[in-house]
Amino acid sequence: MSDFNAPGAQLAAFASNLQFEHIPEPVVRRTEDLLLDWFGSALAGKAGKPVQMIENFARQMGPQQGKAEVLISRRCTSPLFAAMVNAASSHYAEQDDVHNGSVFHPAAVVFPAVLAMAQERGSSGRELITAAVAGYEAGIRIGEFLGREHYRVFHTTGTVGTVAAAVAVGRLIGLSPEKMLHAIGSAGTQAAGLWEFLRDAADSKQLHTAKAAADGLMAACLAEQGFTGARQILEGAKGMAAGMSQFADPARLTDRLGSRWATIETSFKFHASCRHTHPAADALLQVMSAHQLHADEIVEVLTHVHQGAIDVLGPVTNPESVHQAKFSMGTVLGMIALHGVAGVNEFESYYNDPAMADFRVRVKMLLDEEVDAAYPARWIGKVTVHTRDGKILHGRVDEPKGDPGNTLSRTELEYKAQSLAKFGNAASEAEMQHLFNTLWRVTELDTVTPFLC
Repeated sequence: MSDFNAPGAQLAAFASNLQFEHIPEPVVRRTEDLLLDWFGSALAGKAGKPVQMIENFARQMGPQQGKAEVLISRRCTSPLFAAMVNAASSHYAEQDDVHNGSVFHPAAVVFPAVLAMAQERGSSGRELITAAVAGYEAGIRIGEFLGREHYRVFHTTGTVGTVAAAVAVGRLIGLSPEKMLHAIGSAGTQAAGLWEFLRDAADSKQLHTAKAAADGLMAACLAEQGFTGARQILEGAKGMAAGMSQFADPARLTDRLGSRWATIETSFKFHASCRHTHPAADALLQVMSAHQLHADEIVEVLTHVHQGAIDVLGPVTNPESVHQAKFSMGTVLGMIALHGVAGVNEFESYYNDPAMADFRVRVKMLLDEEVDAAYPARWIGKVTVHTRDGKILHGRVDEPKGDPGNTLSRTELEYKAQSLAKFGNAASEAEMQHLFNTLWRVTELDTVTPFLC
């Protein structure tokens, strides 16, 4: 038996023992919001070539029948391959949720894995929500444990996401604390995902979430059979922190377990771009609205950012694809200046037209001590705008649109999901309305069955 005084073991025990009745009602409601928001992103990914290639792979390698649905193709297969495709799809449009403090996108890895297994096992809606909360709570704390230095090289959603998916599935299938710890060990040893792909517009980001969800699911199912994993894969001398982080803080693994609900801290993404661009985008919107500015009146925009934004966005100077453009600060702010919105359709239509290319070079990123010190707990947006008539204008946003203190209403979430489904040509308005009606009462479902198959 394991020593359950160790931080990683305490986290495993918490997740294993979590009951629906333990979860405060606001957290349940927020998890329903996050589930619906995820569905929109998963459906939007149908338009993506990398997603289509992963779905083709799943068709070739996986069973042609099963109980777990692939949302973009409306077919059913095994949980492993359904989780793989749905996870790839939900990270394509860049509108899936994010937890600021851990710099982690939980929905893209937790919901694909836990939904697939819930459909396979015939779990109830309450069991689905409980398992998702376990995955969010564990994944967010592990991301905070590894810290901002981990994110500089590693794509946290790929690495931490593998463990979060394992915990979510482990809770759904009823792993004991001991087996949950083994599932975490097997997930952690598979954790992967490097930012190098962004430099040359490679398709790896979809692979990161696909593998994280599938590998986490596999780790949990192996643990159910008695397969053992490293008991201290998180904090051990040869574990994730040792190899992937310089300043890991084990205390973050058990931070107020059962009283602090990190799930409710998760933000929704308003713009269809990397989250690091959102604070500056909102600040520029604020300046342009307040001063009735047009794009051609702007000579230069200085964005005051944290180091993480520079690390991730800095290499993208001349985007070669729609996806890479979503990691270009100049392109995102160009969308705001020229079109008033940085949505999925705007990126598809305008990411590299001449006006966009002209505005892109007017945008610069500057490291700001205040913004950097606040990150990642707070993502402050600050811009300085220089105009052609010599004015210097300042914009500041302390909570970007979508953050818990500036969140999206259920009406806004439905509108967003409808727009994403339409973008992906993946579901009609009537089908989406039926989906909304089902998801808003997900905790009343006796059995989670396919939603679109």
